[in-house]
Amino acid sequence: MERKSFADMHCSVAQCLEVVGEWWTMLIVRDAFLGVTRFDEFQQRLGISRNILNQRLGHLIEHGVMRKVPYSDRPARYEYRLTDKGRDLWGVVTAMRQWGDRHAAPDGPPLQMVHKGCGETVEATMTCSHCGESIGAGDTRAVAGSGDFDNLLQVNDSA
Repeated sequence: MERKSFADMHCSVAQCLEVVGEWWTMLIVRDAFLGVTRFDEFQQRLGISRNILNQRLGHLIEHGVMRKVPYSDRPARYEYRLTDKGRDLWGVVTAMRQWGDRHAAPDGPPLQMVHKGCGETVEATMTCSHCGESIGAGDTRAVAGSGDFDNLLQVNDSA
């Protein structure tokens, strides 16, 4: 089955999926957050075929999520490092990990995040950027933005 492209959709979720929606891609990004930088390390940790890993890393580089940095001239070897755009995926990876911890980890979380400042295990939460109050999906409402060319809020009630 051929993968659908979301490139023409005016939806921020679809555009994010266009870049990082393939499952290996998010695992590569996860490992990059854990400090993995070298091709062979990614390949060994993930058990992914070399050609698929090469394609996924190329895609991440093409979209500015990672960059290649040489670490050896002879032979030519590179590290793969997250860019600012890639580091902005930290919240996405964290939300996915926390969901997995709650709903798909019957033996407990495989890893925990510890705040460097206080040394305590943390769970990321969403807060209002204006008032600082904790928020969930029921505490917000969607309104059309300047890029809503597809009328995303228009729902067909005949379904």
